Amino acid sequence: MKYQWRLLLFRSYRSSQRPFLSHYSQFQVISNSIRSFSSFLHERSGVGVLQQRQSLFALPPPLTSSVIRSFSSEPAVEEKASAEAVVIDVFSRLNGYDEIRKDLDSNDIVISHELALKVLWALESSPDVAGRFFQWAMEAYPRKLSSKSYNTMLRILGVNGLVDEFWKLVDDMKKKGHGVSANVRDKVGEKFEKDGLEGDLEKLKELFASGSMDNSVDKVCNRVCKIVMKDQWSADVEKQLRDLKLEFKSDLVKMILEKLDVDPRKALLFFRWIDESGSFKHDEKTYNAMARILGKEKFLDRFQHIIEEIRSAGYEMEMETYVRVSARFCQTKMIKEAVELFEFAMAGSNTPTPHCCSLLLKKVVTAKKLDMDLFSRTIKAYTGNDNVVPDSMLQHVLKALRSVDRFGQSNEVLKAMHEGGYLPSGDLQSVIASGLSRKGKKEEANELVNFMEASGNHLDDKAMASLVEGHCEAKDLEEASECFKKMISKEGVSYAGYAFEKLVLAYCNSFKARDAYKLFTELVKQNQLKPWHSTYKIMVRNLLMKKVARDGGFEEALSLLPMMKNHGFPPFVDPFIDYLSNSGTGGEAFTFLKALTSKKFPSNLMVVRVFEAMLKSARHSEAQDLLSMSPSYIRRNAQVLELFSSMKPDISSLEKPLPAPAQIEA
Repeated sequence: MKYQWRLLLFRSYRSSQRPFLSHYSQFQVISNSIRSFSSFLHERSGVGVLQQRQSLFALPPPLTSSVIRSFSSEPAVEEKASAEAVVIDVFSRLNGYDEIRKDLDSNDIVISHELALKVLWALESSPDVAGRFFQWAMEAYPRKLSSKSYNTMLRILGVNGLVDEFWKLVDDMKKKGHGVSANVRDKVGEKFEKDGLEGDLEKLKELFASGSMDNSVDKVCNRVCKIVMKDQWSADVEKQLRDLKLEFKSDLVKMILEKLDVDPRKALLFFRWIDESGSFKHDEKTYNAMARILGKEKFLDRFQHIIEEIRSAGYEMEMETYVRVSARFCQTKMIKEAVELFEFAMAGSNTPTPHCCSLLLKKVVTAKKLDMDLFSRTIKAYTGNDNVVPDSMLQHVLKALRSVDRFGQSNEVLKAMHEGGYLPSGDLQSVIASGLSRKGKKEEANELVNFMEASGNHLDDKAMASLVEGHCEAKDLEEASECFKKMISKEGVSYAGYAFEKLVLAYCNSFKARDAYKLFTELVKQNQLKPWHSTYKIMVRNLLMKKVARDGGFEEALSLLPMMKNHGFPPFVDPFIDYLSNSGTGGEAFTFLKALTSKKFPSNLMVVRVFEAMLKSARHSEAQDLLSMSPSYIRRNAQVLELFSSMKPDISSLEKPLPAPAQIEA
C-alpha cells in the first residue's frame, strides 16, 4: 500500500520510551537567516543628508544561556511594571552578550512579546540602544518578535534617518513574511519628505501600494495550514495541496510546520507527504522544526525517530532545538530523557554551553530523588569533549542542593565531578566544608577531608578554617578542637590564626572561657602557635568577666601578658583596668602592675591610670591598699598624692585614714 506510514500515524500513540542511540548527529547553534538583520547594519552606504551615523550594535556572540532562560521549566516570574526600565538600563550600559544575559537573569527578566514592544516604544529616540536590544532579542528570543515588533523597529530606523538600515530591515521582513504597517508608511514617509529623499519616498509608496511587502509567504502558509487542519488527512487533502502548484522552499516549509505546532500529528503528516511527494527535500531547518514540534512526552517515540533521521541525513540539531526540548523535558520531570538528549547533543560539533550543563545538573539534583548515575552521565558527556568543568558549575549545583536540603550529599556530587578531572577551588572547598560542619554532618565533613587527601590535594587552610568554624557554629566544640588539631598537624601553624580565633571565640560564646584558656596555652606552648593579637584580646576580655575572674580567670588573664609580649604584641590592659575599677582588690591591682614589666614597677603613667580608675569608681579603700604596697617613689609621687587629695571622700567612709605626707616612709 502506498505511504504505509500514514496508517501508523493514525494509530493510537503508545508512550513507550526507548533509550536514545549511543551515537548521535551534530548540532548547529543558529540558522544564518537569524543574522540577516545584523549583517545589514555593517554594510550601510553613506547618504548625503544623513550625518554621522553610528553603528547601532555589533554582531552578538552565539546563542547561549539567555535562550535557555526563555524556555526554563521554572515558573515564569511575573513581569513588574518597571521591567522595561530595567531592560533599557541594561542595554544602555552594556554591550557584551554575556554581560547583558547575566544582568537580565539577575533581575529575573524574561523577554516577552509585550515587553519587547514596550522597550522598543520607549527607545524611539535612541536608535543605537533600540538596535542593540532588537538584534539581541532576534537571536535570543526570535519567537517573541512579531510583525508589530519588526514594524516598531522599522519606524525607529526610518524616523531617525537611518535609511540604509531601514531598507535592509524591509528586505529581512519580506523574507519572514512580515508587512509594513500604514503607521510606519506615514511616519517614515514624512521623514523622507522632510529630508528631501524623493526616491526613497516613492519607493516606500510603491512598496505599500503593491501590498506592503510580498505577503505571499504569509498567505501561502495560511492556505496550506487551512487545508491541512480542516479535514482528516486523505487523498483529497493531498490533491488540494498539489493544486496550489507551490514551489516549496525551506523557509516556507519551516513556517508551515511551526504554525501546525498546535497539532503535531498533522504537522508530521505534512512533513512526510511533502518529502515523499517529491515537492521538497527536507533540510536541516525543516528537520529541526519538526523535531521541536515532536519534542514532548506524548510524542517521545516519534521525536527519537526524527533525531535518528537528522543524524542519518548528515544534518545537525540546532541549538534552539536542544534548548526547547531539554527545557520541556525538565519541566515535565523527564530528567532521564533530558540527560539522554544532553549526551546526544554533546556528541555533536556544536555542543551545549557550560550554562546548559549547569541547568541540567541543577534539575538532576533537585529532582524528587537524586539519581547520581544521571549526574555522573551528564558530567561524563560534558567532559568527554575535553571540556573543563568550571567552578561556577559546582557553585550552581551546591546552591541547588541547599535549596532542597540535600547539602549532605555534596561529597557524592564532588566525587562524580572529580571523575571528570575536576577539583574545587579553595573557595568552594570552604563552602562545602562550612556547609557540612554547620549542619552537624561530622561523618560527611571527615569524608570530605579524606577525599581531598586521597585525591592528592589537602583541604587548604581556608577550607580547614571553614570546617572548624562550621563545627563551632554547630556548637560542637569537641569536634571543632579535634579538627583544628588535625589541621595544624598537617598544615602547620603558619596559617592557623583565623581558625584558632574562631575556635577561641566559640568557646567563649559558650561560656567556657577557662576551657578556651587551657586549649589556648596548650597549643601555644606545645605547637608554637602564634595567635593573632585580636585572639589574645578575646581571651583576656572573657577571662576578666566578673564571675570568671573570681574563679581564677584573673590569674589566667595575667599569664597571657608575657605571652603577648613574647609574640611582639603590646599588652592589652583596658579589660584589666575595667575589672580593677569595678571589682578588683588592691592586691590584684599590684599583681597586675608587676606583670606589666620585667622591672620593679611599670611607668608612672600606667600607675597613675590605675589609681585614677579605682578612685573614680569610689574604690578608695582598694586604692589605699595598692598605695601601701607600692614602692616609696610612687607613694611620694606628686601626681599620685594630688589624685588622692582631689578625690578624697569623707573620712568616715574610709576603713583606713590616708597617711599624712609627713608620715609616709622616705
